[in-house]
Amino acid sequence: MEQNTTSTYERGLKRLKEVDDIAGEKVIASLADISPDLGRYVIEFGFGEIYSRPGLTLQQRELATVAALTAMGTAQPQLKVHLAAALNVGLSRLEITETIMQMALYAGFPAALNGMFAAKEVFAEHDQLVHTEVAAH
Repeated sequence: MEQNTTSTYERGLKRLKEVDDIAGEKVIASLADISPDLGRYVIEFGFGEIYSRPGLTLQQRELATVAALTAMGTAQPQLKVHLAAALNVGLSRLEITETIMQMALYAGFPAALNGMFAAKEVFAEHDQLVHTEVAAH
C-alpha cells in the first residue's frame, strides 16, 4: 500500500510540475505548517490521479478548471493559480478569456467579471515576469 501511495505521490508531483511548477510548489509549501496532509492529498489525488487520467490534455483540464473556479466565484486564489497554469501549459489569452466569458451565461456576470479581473491581474504579472526574464538574459 505504501509503495502505491509513493508512486501516486511521485506521479502527482511530476504532473504538478508540468502544470505550474512555481505556483504549485508555493501552494503545497504554504500548507506544510498547518496541514501537510492536505498538500499530500492535493498532489496524490488531484494531480496523481485526476490530472494524470487519459482523455483530456493538460490544456483542456486547465480550461475546465478555470471555468469551474470562475463559476464558483468563491475561489479567487485558486483561480489565479490556475490562470497562471493555463498560460504555462500553452493556452492563449483569447482561449482563457473566452472561457471566462462563457461563464457569464451559466454563472452570471458577477462571476465572469471577477474571473476576468483575475485574468487581467495574472496576465499583467505574467508579462512582468517575462519582461524581467528577457532583461536578465
